[in-house]
Amino acid sequence: MPTSKALRHTLALLLALLASIAWASPAQTVTATAPDTPRIGVITMGPGAIFWERFGHDAIVVEDPRSGTRTSYNFGFFDPDEPDFLSRFIAGQMRYRLVALPLQEDLAYYRQAGRGAKLQWLALTPAQARTLAQALAINARPENARYHYDYFTDNCATRVRDALDRTLDGALRRQLQGRSSGDTYRSEALRLAAPAPWMWLAFDIGLGPYADQPLSRWQQAFLPRRLADDLRKVNGTTGRPLVAAEETLLLQRLAPEPAERDWPVWPWLLTGVLLAGLVLATGDRHRRTLGALAGLLWLICGLVGLVLALGWALTEHQAMWANRNLLLFNPLCLLLLPAAWTLLRGRTPPRHTWGVLLSVAVLAALACLPLWLQVHPQRNGHWIALLLPLHAALARLWPRLSA
Repeated sequence: MPTSKALRHTLALLLALLASIAWASPAQTVTATAPDTPRIGVITMGPGAIFWERFGHDAIVVEDPRSGTRTSYNFGFFDPDEPDFLSRFIAGQMRYRLVALPLQEDLAYYRQAGRGAKLQWLALTPAQARTLAQALAINARPENARYHYDYFTDNCATRVRDALDRTLDGALRRQLQGRSSGDTYRSEALRLAAPAPWMWLAFDIGLGPYADQPLSRWQQAFLPRRLADDLRKVNGTTGRPLVAAEETLLLQRLAPEPAERDWPVWPWLLTGVLLAGLVLATGDRHRRTLGALAGLLWLICGLVGLVLALGWALTEHQAMWANRNLLLFNPLCLLLLPAAWTLLRGRTPPRHTWGVLLSVAVLAALACLPLWLQVHPQRNGHWIALLLPLHAALARLWPRLSA
């Protein structure tokens, strides 16, 4: 009897074990499909040496779960050999496109150029990862790949940001929209353009009040490095940090991004006042020299003002519109070039030129009004400090020259 009872207990345990295995098999089948989920990351490249590379770059990486191959979805491709490339660039109608290529192929150029690359793996749900991978593959098709590029609002970094935000059902934007560091499009552009003085000047003179609005962190993500920094600080839809892991793929051998710095107004004001004083003190005794220097000033101001006016009137470069530097770099200065030539030849300039000079000086003075009223302020106080004294001094001196 004891042996028979032990046998019955043994059989019962075996049956229970078989039943538990049968019950668990569906869950094991589901677990086996989990490796089919792609792995998603954001790769951020450091600044380069060429002027259009100074702001860095980024792309989305999709790792195939079966083969382990990594595809880079890069929104930063353009074709300078297109027949209408230059005209579109001038008109603010640039066309960029998304290209899908093997990650190592994409990294080859950055490795050669000495630009660093860091990869952030994202903690997305399996459904989110598959949805994003599928959306990128469709977007990369030739018929879907092109987009209208805007330097500040629709570029390679904002396309990455927006793709992630759609995948997260708007969670990324909700977490970044209300935050602000106080930076602006101008301050960020000038900081990154500082190593190239001509580029710094082009941004500072060419950007209007649109570029001086304080940016939310969402808007500031037009810069790849800013987006990478903020991805570390946000959560996904599951409540966990969005960035699960990071790895360095390439070391930055070139200079890193410049640090933020202040640009005080007083050196500009001091230079403007000293030059104006020199004009008033010696201009009537050295007319040929005055004619050469005034002619150079008027030529620069007139041509720059003409570019600013055409940029506002005829292009889609929104950041150039309503630029108050037009009051300082005035196209009317081109009308003064004959008077400068007259001085250069040692002759007396015509008196009627004084009316144009006075108009240029008065319009330059009007540039101070928006700063005082703080109406859609534009950060151009340093240009006012430099140019207003010069325009005023020339207008003050002119009656003596034409007498």
